[in-house]
Amino acid sequence: MINGYLGVDIGSISTKAVIIDEENKIIAQKYTWTEGNPIEAVKEVIRDLDDQIKDIDVRSVGTTGSARNLIGSMLEANVVKNEITAHAIGTLSIFKEARTIFEIGGQDSKIILIDNGIVVDYAMNTLCAAGTGSFLGSQARRLGLDVEEFGDLALKSNNPTKIAARCTVFAESDLVHKAQIGYKKEDIVAGLCMAVVNNYLNNVGKGKSIKPPIVFQGGVSKNVGVIRAFELATGEKIYVDENAHLMGALGVAILSKRCEQKHRFNFNIVDINFNTRGIECSKCANRCEIVCFYRNEKLIDAWGNRCEKGAKIS
Repeated sequence: MINGYLGVDIGSISTKAVIIDEENKIIAQKYTWTEGNPIEAVKEVIRDLDDQIKDIDVRSVGTTGSARNLIGSMLEANVVKNEITAHAIGTLSIFKEARTIFEIGGQDSKIILIDNGIVVDYAMNTLCAAGTGSFLGSQARRLGLDVEEFGDLALKSNNPTKIAARCTVFAESDLVHKAQIGYKKEDIVAGLCMAVVNNYLNNVGKGKSIKPPIVFQGGVSKNVGVIRAFELATGEKIYVDENAHLMGALGVAILSKRCEQKHRFNFNIVDINFNTRGIECSKCANRCEIVCFYRNEKLIDAWGNRCEKGAKIS
């Protein structure tokens, strides 16, 4: 039996998980939609990973993403890390010379700047969905397209249409207008890809020293139209790994492997009942909203308190 290490990246749109071996090679993976229920999404990926592996002893668990603390408690994770650290570690395990990471996910985007293997700067955009995967998906549906064919259609364009994409509402009205006055669909799609890139560089990348090699990751990195738009905008080659959508999970799996304190992961976690309850603490004037997390109705964790009085909630 060989040792494996589990990493789970729980985002607002999708949940990703990988199991790696001692050489950081991905030996099992799963991608699914979070659909507003991270606990059930994680149960689904754990169940699927269990079906994939044989003779693998999972010795540690790491979690990252927006629900990392919740799922970290659920899985008794050895390591709980933020997305910046996890994505950087995952990327550097494949592209050791990377200097800049572009990451665009379902509802947010980020840029990470690296010098000699160390993160020296970063920025995130979480206030508006314009220029993210959900934005592209909604525009694809408006055009009667599957988002999977979006990129290939963009590559057929020789004259991308300018689309105002600094705001989702403005982009939709501009897109409808351009379609109504007769612009070709492939030109509109290519224009949307360019608009996503310009929005990203002018907001998330504003004032940042972008240096090659540049690695692009996140779900939108699967869109070849956006890749080409980034190359045109930066004048640099954009590197995309086949597992670009799994970099956060890969990175936190590597970090969990490095952790000295390890324990065997129990895949029977899928049969346990987990739930959360929100309460308002009345022990001081802050009246903090505390989230209590239960396993089979037994309190295992709580967070949200701003003072010690709310640290112990039953």
